[in-house]
Amino acid sequence: MAIDSNTLLNWQFDDVEHSYNERDSILYALGVGLGRDPLNRDELNYVYEQNLKTLPTMAVTMATLGMWVKNPATGITWNKLVHSGQNAVFHHPLPSAGKVIGKAEISEVYDRGAEKGAVIVVKRSIYDAETEVCYCTLEQTLMLRADGGFGGAALPKGNQVSMPDRQADVRLSQETTPGQAIIYRLSGDWNPLHIDPDVATQAGFSQPILHGYCSYAIAGWAVCQAAKQPASALKELNAQFTFPVLPGNSIEFEFWQQSENEWLFNATSNGKLVLNKCRARFSS
Repeated sequence: MAIDSNTLLNWQFDDVEHSYNERDSILYALGVGLGRDPLNRDELNYVYEQNLKTLPTMAVTMATLGMWVKNPATGITWNKLVHSGQNAVFHHPLPSAGKVIGKAEISEVYDRGAEKGAVIVVKRSIYDAETEVCYCTLEQTLMLRADGGFGGAALPKGNQVSMPDRQADVRLSQETTPGQAIIYRLSGDWNPLHIDPDVATQAGFSQPILHGYCSYAIAGWAVCQAAKQPASALKELNAQFTFPVLPGNSIEFEFWQQSENEWLFNATSNGKLVLNKCRARFSS
C-alpha cells in the first residue's frame, strides 16, 4: 500500500498526556550519557535528586506518539523509516517532575522519488497540563526510505544553514557506550531498530543504532559545553541526521560561533558525517 499525502496531512492524533517524575529526568540524563564522571558537578546536577535540573531536550521525548507508523492505514513501510532531522524551540524550562500534554499534527509530506523515498514532518507542542504553559515546539523529520514515488509534492531545498569556511572555533568529543541505546529507549522510544539485531539487519544496518533523539540530546549538551552556557540557556536546537551513530562509537563535534548567542556545528562518528548543518541558539 502506497502512502497518500492527503491521508497523512489529515491524520488525527489524540492529545497525549504524559506524567513524569525525578527518576524519569535522571534516567533520561543517564541515557544521554551524563553521570559517567561522578566528580563532574555540571553533570551531577542532572543525575542527583538534590537540586535536580532537567535537560531541555527531554521535552522532545515527552507525550510521544508511539509506533503510530505501524498502522496499515498510513501506508508507511515502518521498518524502513529513519529519523532524519529534529528542530525544537524551548520556550520555558522544564520542571524535574510534572504532567504535560502533547498536541501533534503532520505538517508536511514530500515525495523524493521511487528510488529515494519520502519525507514527512511531524509537528508537536508540549504544554503543562495544569498551567498550559508551552515548554517546547518541535518538528520531527522522518525519512520513509521505501515509500517514495507516490506522486506527491517534491521536497523543497533543504536546510539553508551555510557552514563556515574556516577552522572550527571549538572541537569536542563525546563518547557513547555499546549499551547506550538500551538505556536511552527507557525514556520512551521503543522502536526495536535500537535494540533488536534482527530488525536492524532487516533495515540494512549491521547492528541496532543509536536513537536520533539521543544523538540530538548529546549534541545539545555538547554545544552548551562549547559555548560555556548552562543547558537552561539553550533556546533552539536544529539538526540534520545524515548517518546513524553506532552505540560505542565516539561523536566528534566541530563548532563555529556566529554571534554572541548563536553557534553552528556538525559531527562525525567512525569517519562518517552523522550530524550536519546544525544550529543552536541561546538566551541573551
